[in-house]
Amino acid sequence: MNFDGIFTPAITPLSSDGQVDYSAFDEVLEYLVESKVHGIIIGGSTGEYYAHTPAERLAVAERAKSVLQGRLPLVVGTGGIRTEDSVYFAEQAKAIKADAILVGSPPYALPTQKEIAAHVLAVDKAAGLPIMLYNYPARMGVAMGDEFFEAIAQCKNIEAIKESSGEMNRLHRLACAHPSIQISCGWDDQALEFFAWGARSWVCAGSNFIPREHVAMYEACVIEKDFDKGRRIMSALLPLMDLLEGGKFVQSIKHGSELSGLRAGGVRAPLQALEESEKQALKAVIQTLKQNVAHIVGGA
Repeated sequence: MNFDGIFTPAITPLSSDGQVDYSAFDEVLEYLVESKVHGIIIGGSTGEYYAHTPAERLAVAERAKSVLQGRLPLVVGTGGIRTEDSVYFAEQAKAIKADAILVGSPPYALPTQKEIAAHVLAVDKAAGLPIMLYNYPARMGVAMGDEFFEAIAQCKNIEAIKESSGEMNRLHRLACAHPSIQISCGWDDQALEFFAWGARSWVCAGSNFIPREHVAMYEACVIEKDFDKGRRIMSALLPLMDLLEGGKFVQSIKHGSELSGLRAGGVRAPLQALEESEKQALKAVIQTLKQNVAHIVGGA
């Protein structure tokens, strides 16, 4: 599978009573298709998979497949503490004919490198679909290291990795030691560096509400190979990235989506909504960002 481009980890809108709002979810997907992102990821952290029941996760994935109808590739997250849970979600992804699956390390359990590999290979066996690995030690507690990559080296379905460690040396090692695995930026404020090291993919939550600006960054660096332009766009994006890392990430993504005219709804506990001052700060950052990127893309 081709993982090139902007892959949006879609939000899961909620109604006023806290239930999944499927009609609003349809609108989110249509907005992303119209905005010309390159792929959709369902069941990721931005989608609040950890706060959903297994039935909800399956229903959201089925709905996404039905709405997209092949217009964009659909990647389904398989995150779970138990390998049995991840295997189940992989089986369901196969059943709905998803295009690929996202496979990370089981959180909290702190498995060894060989145990992470066994987990990934079990999920692969269940689905038989292209895999984007997800290396996010801040959330999972462990990183995918050299021993892990040695153990999964013969797995042909592992085609990409969302690298979210934030450690630049891991990007360097991936690019040099594992050229057959496509690198996808998973640490937003390092996107320019990822593209400079040959990455052609970016999984970015902010593309839920400013997709065109993220696409512009991708096109500047990967398609046009104009890194001067890319640096200017990246500079315009950085204030938003700094704000998103302020501790209320999903809440900010959802409110940003609301500012774009989508019905995102709230978040599930233990998360809580943004305060009014935080909403105003986000709005101001987005307005300035859009103006600056438009100025850059317009050739001024």
